[in-house]
Amino acid sequence: MARTESTMLALGTPAPDFSLPDVVSGKTVDLQSTVGAKGLLVMFICRHCPFVKHLEKALAQLGRDYDGKGIGIVAVSSNDAVNHPDDAPESLAEQAREVGFAFPYLYDETQETARAYDAVCTPDFFLFNSDRKLIYRGQFDESRPGNGVPVTGRDLRDAMDALLTDKPIHSAQKPSLGCNIKWK
Repeated sequence: MARTESTMLALGTPAPDFSLPDVVSGKTVDLQSTVGAKGLLVMFICRHCPFVKHLEKALAQLGRDYDGKGIGIVAVSSNDAVNHPDDAPESLAEQAREVGFAFPYLYDETQETARAYDAVCTPDFFLFNSDRKLIYRGQFDESRPGNGVPVTGRDLRDAMDALLTDKPIHSAQKPSLGCNIKWK
């Protein structure tokens, strides 16, 4: 597996628009419909990556824990499904049902959304405030496949909790680490 760090997009960057199909419902989901009263978390994930597999149950739990609290959550898969069929929409829908994702899981076939967000790895996390300005981009936590560190989501959860309580989010953020996005 190729270990790729997130690019650490500049804090304050506006959330790029998107309009993508949800692999579970088939409905088109856009930026406007996903932003909560407090903000939005955009996660770039997929099905086949060992880094995502390592976190997927915790991502599902994160979705349940923050449901209805004012932060919209959406997952996006931008991998080339021709060369990585596990990341095709039907397979992603299966993953969402098996793991219990309570948030829209979108498929970015053109990869334009990933490029707009400067996403480069899975998982890659982008947290925006209610003004749609980037306030956190970085790791879920210190856990990686095989490193023995428990999956807690501490880094991302701390940022989300700070957003919910109007507290400042520390600008010293560690990049996410995962598989590179499979570009066409």
